Amino acid sequence: MEITINLTRPEGSPGSGPLRVGWFLNSDKGAVLFDPPERVSFRQTNRTHAKSAARCPGVIQLESRYFLIRCPYDLHIGFGRDEKGQAHLIIRAGAGSGIRSNKLSQVLALVSEAEWRYPDRPTVQLMLPYCFVAEEVCYITQLDSFAHYRPQPLPGTIFGGRFPIHAWVRPLMWAMEWHDTSKDLVLRRGEPLFYVQFEGDGPDRPVQLVETERSPELLAWMEAMSGVVNYVNQTFSLFKAAEALRPPALIRPKERG
Repeated sequence: MEITINLTRPEGSPGSGPLRVGWFLNSDKGAVLFDPPERVSFRQTNRTHAKSAARCPGVIQLESRYFLIRCPYDLHIGFGRDEKGQAHLIIRAGAGSGIRSNKLSQVLALVSEAEWRYPDRPTVQLMLPYCFVAEEVCYITQLDSFAHYRPQPLPGTIFGGRFPIHAWVRPLMWAMEWHDTSKDLVLRRGEPLFYVQFEGDGPDRPVQLVETERSPELLAWMEAMSGVVNYVNQTFSLFKAAEALRPPALIRPKERG
């Protein structure tokens, strides 16, 4: 006995066509520093040979499903401890640093030592304004920019993450667990910082990324979720309540003049 099942998504249904994901910056302050997310794509590669990796459908399919975020700053940071043993960050570039020393804490933060996963591995967080939303079930996964070569490797590993952007919206951040504190953290403006991937209903659907307006309804919904991590240990327990407050329309494509 043979059983054949064909699944056809009705045209116009929420699960038909590309998975549409909206992105925006949560603030216009310094917006010129932050490049739009880009689909991972390696152009100017060797496509003359039929067996070249540049023409492999599997490679092309994988790369097309990742979007990269570029680093907005030039940073050369070391780790140290003061005479009292307190952990702190050191701006190696000194007066030549692109970021003023009194502004560093607004960009890069050393997580409280009590919150490190391992006592010998400091955690640093780079604050970013990138937010992503979806009007149907969609999960975002944040991970390292594994397909891009770093001339100067990171002295640690980055924290990935995954959560549903149809039920929860927050600015992403980049975080690193510093394995070798004898080596400096060097980030360069314009280099790939991390990737994001989106999962929706059906692994066959392509992803369409759209810059969206920060509507009053969207901002009000974000405000309802703002800062709750300071009051509960598991924000995942709040997803259902947050989804119930979600406005009917989240994605309003931004018009460019």
